[in-house]
Parts: sequence; structure tokens; C-alpha cells
Amino acid sequence: MRTRLSKSAFWSRAAVVCTLLLAGAPAAGNADPVSAAEATSAGQAPLPCAEAPSQSPSGRTPAPTPAAATQVSTIGQAYTCILDHYFARDRLNHRDLLAAAFSGLTVELARQGLDRSDAMMPPLEGDRAADWAAFAAVYERITAALPADAARRQAVAAATINTMVGNLRDNHVRWARIAPPPGEPREMYGLGIATSYTPYHAAHAPQRARAPLHITAVTGGPAAELRLRPGDVIQSVNGAPLFAGGILSTGALGMLHPNSAADDPVRLSLRRPSTGRTWTATLKPGWFTPTARNVTPTLLGGDIAAIRMGAFTPGVADEVLAAVADLGELADLRGVVLDLRGNTGGSPAEVARLLGAFAHGKITGYNCDPGGTCTAHRTDDTVPLIKLPLAVLTDDLCASACDHFTGAVKHHKLGPVIGTRTSGMVSGVAYPYVLDDGSTLRLPTHYGLGPNREIVNGIGVPPDHVVPRTAADLSTGRDPAMAKALALVGKVS
Repeated sequence: MRTRLSKSAFWSRAAVVCTLLLAGAPAAGNADPVSAAEATSAGQAPLPCAEAPSQSPSGRTPAPTPAAATQVSTIGQAYTCILDHYFARDRLNHRDLLAAAFSGLTVELARQGLDRSDAMMPPLEGDRAADWAAFAAVYERITAALPADAARRQAVAAATINTMVGNLRDNHVRWARIAPPPGEPREMYGLGIATSYTPYHAAHAPQRARAPLHITAVTGGPAAELRLRPGDVIQSVNGAPLFAGGILSTGALGMLHPNSAADDPVRLSLRRPSTGRTWTATLKPGWFTPTARNVTPTLLGGDIAAIRMGAFTPGVADEVLAAVADLGELADLRGVVLDLRGNTGGSPAEVARLLGAFAHGKITGYNCDPGGTCTAHRTDDTVPLIKLPLAVLTDDLCASACDHFTGAVKHHKLGPVIGTRTSGMVSGVAYPYVLDDGSTLRLPTHYGLGPNREIVNGIGVPPDHVVPRTAADLSTGRDPAMAKALALVGKVS
């Protein structure tokens, strides 16, 4: 599901980092500038990506709307960006990237019934630029013979670049091509549901998926109109089961999280645990204004500030602290419970600021360059301490900045962590690079470590108290993790 907070914040729930703009390079002498496509056709190296100097990891520049087809020049720019900016670039073999890209090309050709006898990888000599030129020449020869159908051509290009990017096996590397609807931008596109597992998690940690797959939140749109509820179990999608032999079907899962306004209606077979009811519902994905807020405060037990937070978006730390202060006007607070279940991550600056309300002078993690030199992330000590006990609720969808926040809370014993292990999708802060078709390639230029210099990526942060929330719990309104937090808050974990 895609999200946007407003016109001024075109994309919101992702690693909130600086946007890097494509820099054009003029040709020598008095000639006109050479476009990326012309450079590739002329046998030149793809144009490089360049950082926008006015941005920082705590800011955001809206990416331009994709307006052009993905061409060989776009693939070349992604190839160059990876080799120039990815934190593990010194360990990369450029031939592996090109081989992965060619594999993606041929798989998509075969899927469309367009495979060719001459679709063979060219010999690679070990020179980065020369090998790219050889790849590009073969790619252009193959794609020149494709049908004129723009959608089919785009699918071939997308498969090529996605397979190359996927070869990195990094949970913070992503290529995205997103076009907004005409007219006034809406905030979300999709079916209006969040699920207990997502395509993003399935791509990087499929072994963690557990049946049944269920709705964890209804965010609005088609799902709200049909009165679907948290806890509803999705048994099949368009007749395809979500699990077969205990293995998650990524194809079926992907249909629950469409990424294009052209997606067809989706037929769901559902079961409601609280009543045993089973039924079928057809949802047509579309743009809608979400009903769920990023920060939802509730006063529980008469004196506990329970704050649910969906993402570490810009300004969220101050919003959370303001919500705590507002609840403090209603009662003499005994503690704070931060519910980070389903939190999609975001800005490291917001992590530092929110942690700064509970502790000062603490290292929250490390940002390390390719040579192993690490810079500490620290609490933002300009934030006044609120001097209230803390408990944190997590699950296996708590990702990226949420991993970071939870790891710091656990390491520094700022309060009990309750729920299930976090996602461990925290390879490093990802910086967006805008390519010549308007698409965005996100790459971490540094890798992340936890506050004890431990690897969290791929592992996650375990809770102090393992208390999962099941589909039946959601369906019946039970929340054993929150109940545990209310019992523990104010005590030593």
C-alpha cells in the first residue's frame, strides 16, 4: 500500500532521508547536453546520480512524477548508482549485477511468450564500463523487436531492473515507480487493509511468515466500505490460498497490496474468528483518504498514556509527546505505553528525539561506512525528560527505525519490550536517487548496527516478554500484550 501525507510530503512511510537528484552532464565543447538515452545509444557510460546538497537524512524532497517509460538508460543509471553509492560496493562484482538483470529480462520474455533464440548474455571482460556497453547493446537489440504495446515493454524493463536490484538481497534497497492519480492527490492507494505479513517482508524474510494471514488494521477505502475488520482471516485471494504446505504464496500476498491504479478487483475468501462467519468479498483497489491516524492516544487504566504510532514520520516525536502531555491534563499519569506494532519505520532523527524524552546521553545505534568506521546515533538531549516509566509493544512488522528504537529501549533498559521479535529489516538508512524515467532507487550508503555494535539486520530485537496477538485476539478485541504492559509499566523489566 502506498502512502502520502499531503501535497508537500508526497511520499511518507519509508526511510525518511535526503532525496538525491539526477545530475545531467553536458557534452564537451559547445554541443548540446547529451541525454541519458543518447549517451547509452552512443556507447557512453550512463549518467551518474548526484546528491542534492540542500538535503539531509532528516529531510525530504518530493520525487518527480514518473512521466517516461523505463529505458536501457534507466537501467544503466541504476547500475551506476549501485556501484557508486551502495555501502557494500567494494564487495560487489558488477558482472553479478548484469547477470541478474539479464536473468530478469529473459524470465519476463518467457512469461510473455516472447523468448528469443538470440537472447543470450554477451561475454563480459571485467571492465565495468565496457561490460555495461555490451549488455546495453544486446538489451536494445532484444527490446527493439518487442511488440509496440507500452505496458508489455514496461514490464520487461521493470523485471530487468527489479531483478538486478533484488540481487543485492538488501531490505533497504528498492526501486519504485509510482504515478499519482489525476487531480487532487489522495493519501493512499490499495484495498484499505494492513495485513499480518506484507510483500516487503515476504521478499526479505519469507521464513518468518506464519498462517493464518489476517487483517491487522482497516485503513479506509474499499475494506471500510465492506465493513471488514481487524482479525478477519484471509483464506484465499482470487481463489489462490495464501499458504500451501506451510509456505506463503508471495503472488497471492501481492494481490492484497496492489501498486498500480490499473489493478483489477480482488476477490477475498474471509473468515471472522469471533463469529465463525465465512464469506466472499470483492474489493476494487483505489485512492482514498485513510481513516487511521499515525498517532492515536488513549488513556488506559485511568492513568496510563497508551500511544499507538504507525511510522516515524517527520514531526512524530513532538506529536507523541504532545499527546502524552494532553493525557496528563486528564489524569496523574503513572506511565507510557508506546504501541509500535505494525510501525513501518522512518526518520532516524525522530527516533533520537523520541528516545530523548526518556533518556539523555545514550547511544542508540551506529551508522558505519564501507571501511568499518562507525558514527554513533545519540539521543536528542534537547528534548526535556518526561520522567515517566515506559513500556514498548512490538511485533514482526516493526521495521527499520522501529527496529532501531526498540533496540535502544531494550539495550538501555528504558522499559520492558512486550510482544514479538521485530522484523530485523534495518540494513541502513536508505537515500533516494531519482532516475531519468522519474522512478526512484533507494540505497543505503552506510550499514547500521545496534547500540552494542551488534547486528540487528536480519535478526530483529527480541522482546523481554513474548506475547503475540493472534487473529482471534484482534477479532474479539482482546489485547494480551497491552494487558501485560499495563501490569508491568512502572516496574523493573
